[in-house]
Amino acid sequence: MKLGIVGLPNVGKSTLFNAITQAGAESANYPFCTIEPNVGVVAVPDDRLDKLAEIYTSKKIVPTAIEFYDIAGLVKGASRGEGLGNKFLSHIREVEAIVHVVRCFENDNVVHVDGGVGPLRDIETISLELIFSDMEMLERRIQKSQKAAKTDKAIAAEVEVMKKVIAVLEDGKSARVLDLSDDEKEIVKSFNLLSSKPIIYVANVSEDDLMDDGNTNPHVGTVREFASTEDAEVVVVSAQIEEEISQLDPEEKKEFLNDLGVEKSGLDKLIQASYKLLGLMSFLTAGPMESRAWTIKVGTAAPQAAGKIHSDIERGFIRAEVIAFDDLMAHGGSMTSAKEKGLVRVEGKEYIMKDGDVVNFRFNV
Repeated sequence: MKLGIVGLPNVGKSTLFNAITQAGAESANYPFCTIEPNVGVVAVPDDRLDKLAEIYTSKKIVPTAIEFYDIAGLVKGASRGEGLGNKFLSHIREVEAIVHVVRCFENDNVVHVDGGVGPLRDIETISLELIFSDMEMLERRIQKSQKAAKTDKAIAAEVEVMKKVIAVLEDGKSARVLDLSDDEKEIVKSFNLLSSKPIIYVANVSEDDLMDDGNTNPHVGTVREFASTEDAEVVVVSAQIEEEISQLDPEEKKEFLNDLGVEKSGLDKLIQASYKLLGLMSFLTAGPMESRAWTIKVGTAAPQAAGKIHSDIERGFIRAEVIAFDDLMAHGGSMTSAKEKGLVRVEGKEYIMKDGDVVNFRFNV
């Protein structure tokens, strides 16, 4: 899973990236300190793996991972090459979802590129640059397709969808708000539009505002209200706090968050929101060699889930021996006891995987 972190300069974007990936991207109080998209791979925390590894005395634990791309600060006019322009818009096309960091904190010592805190203005600035870039691309594509559309029904249908998208973009709205049929969605997906990518708005707040999840911060309220119009996720974080806890070991981190009265770190909330937004979940495998988590789309059938491990397992799929993680734990982690209670199921090709399934795939190639 690839997530691109975007935002105007000096909103806390690189600070957040550094904190959640500990990748050491440069963070400075001036625009464009990020020139190339820094990439950090983050392990997805999953306590279930630790318990499975203990039961199976696994030699190693392999969590699933997310790639975060820290994309340099966009400014007004980026779609026309302002700032560092189209180079960064092309970087956004590579990711599956956008994490848009919005400044919701007041601090006179941190310069804002537009002179003051205004989350709705900031969101609109970046949204419009993505919209302008999409419009330009679609208009070029329509021009190239017009002639062929006269004799090719598939291309004609594509042109009609492009016109439908452009009409929404011209209204200043992102492509993600479009109400499309399944066939139209497939066509739009092939365009790889910037403004159609799923988005999470990250409201970057001060430590004080973090304690009540930004509920008394009017800037956060503005972000939430706007996000509801796009059916987007909102996560409230303090990049500064994330930076502090990134230096702590797990126990110290837990204690620090407890002292703040905060249940989850910003990273944990961001991962949870990403999984929800993209419709993802994890199934688990365990044995003496390793205990491992595998990320799949919600609604994935057993053979396709097996294919995440190896294509041969999908090709030669016979059955899946499945037990829910919670059922296994309820029997002290004893597979023998769980089998006696009938909790280990034998599932075939039609079985739809569930989050937390502990699976052993049987196959023959």
